Amino acid sequence: MKTYKNPPQSDWGTIIQRPTQTIEDIEATVTDIFKEVQTKGDIAIAKYTSIFDGVKVPEICVSEKEIKTAGKIISEELRTAIQMAKSNIEIFHRAQKTDTISVETTEGVSCWQEKRPIQKVGLYIPGGTAPLFSTILMLAIPAKIAGCEEIILCTPPAKDGTIHPAILYTASICGVNKIYKVGGIQAIAGMTFGTETLPKVYKIFGPGNQFVTVAKQLATKHGVAIDMPAGPSELLVVADATAEPAFIASDLLSQAEHGTDSQVVLVSTSQEIIASVKQEITMQLRTLSRKHIAQKAIENSTLIYIEHDQLALDLINEYAPEHFIICVENEEFYTRGIINAGSVFIGNYTPESAGDYASGTNHTLPTNGYAKQYSGVGLDSFMKRMTFQKISEKGILNIGPAIEAMAMAEGLDAHKNAVTLRLEKLTASTTNKNT
Repeated sequence: MKTYKNPPQSDWGTIIQRPTQTIEDIEATVTDIFKEVQTKGDIAIAKYTSIFDGVKVPEICVSEKEIKTAGKIISEELRTAIQMAKSNIEIFHRAQKTDTISVETTEGVSCWQEKRPIQKVGLYIPGGTAPLFSTILMLAIPAKIAGCEEIILCTPPAKDGTIHPAILYTASICGVNKIYKVGGIQAIAGMTFGTETLPKVYKIFGPGNQFVTVAKQLATKHGVAIDMPAGPSELLVVADATAEPAFIASDLLSQAEHGTDSQVVLVSTSQEIIASVKQEITMQLRTLSRKHIAQKAIENSTLIYIEHDQLALDLINEYAPEHFIICVENEEFYTRGIINAGSVFIGNYTPESAGDYASGTNHTLPTNGYAKQYSGVGLDSFMKRMTFQKISEKGILNIGPAIEAMAMAEGLDAHKNAVTLRLEKLTASTTNKNT
């Protein structure tokens, strides 16, 4: 890990740069695969599954038998854990429901807003070295609560053509039964265009590597929405002398083990804490089963000593972390001052892992600085806001002249006439009544 002491603000951009490839490095590959999936459908899906996943899958749609068998394979302990997490996530996301907003803006002019579910959504669940079945909870639960009519799930197959049983079990208890053995760029392309087997969707959700991130961004050029441009995972911890070095090191490593392109950052007002955390990382790293992955991620990560809290907060808001852990005595300073972060974890006993699995908040979050513009996934991510209005005769008389004046100023005669005709009819009707 690189260590910096009171770096000048002019160097912050370089210090907190993410270890990711540029879009230009990836976009050509993604574009070529998209074109092939668009024209060749299932044939292209099979081709790239063979190339990237090293397996030929005769049938990409997971069978009912495979889904039922999965629940018997995983342990009772894991089933219980998944059910607990499911309950907490449901509680938190059901609480996000909002009532219809209705207001009379002017006498006779009623406006209101209602929400409707997105009809067809696609969930992308990474597989590979760490099958993220927890992400199904984070995506399928709010999709179900929102009332999405069609929910499909894509995840890459293992070398033997199977899907991890925990993924199948979790999907099943969340009510998702359309599961496809497709991963990577080809999965995103398949959900974008639709193939003979894979349905087209209106919005795609889920994390992935840099190729998946670029593929999702390309999907938006073909009329499919995405949750956010989420890429490799990241974590920033702010700590003072009251923090527990062992806890901090464990949190940093928990994100580092996601992938070699993950990034973790420690910002501290205590040089002693930084030194202790470095020692803890070295010790804890030795015991990890994924230490070869975590080690490479750690090499891309930084330890930053900042003398003052305000400067530390300014740096953190500039970085805009996906996950932000606050381990300081003056928690309120950071909780009130943080503007750019995906999800915030407060106190020595609030590990980021809690949000990843079972506390109830959603772990599908903006990365790569996108927390400056995007929110994490929530219930509203699966819904659309629609506005309604109803104007009475009194209402059009009240706002009609203003509409006419504005339409005339913009040179839009038809807009003005749509109001003028109504006003003239009301005026004529009033005149007739008075004669």
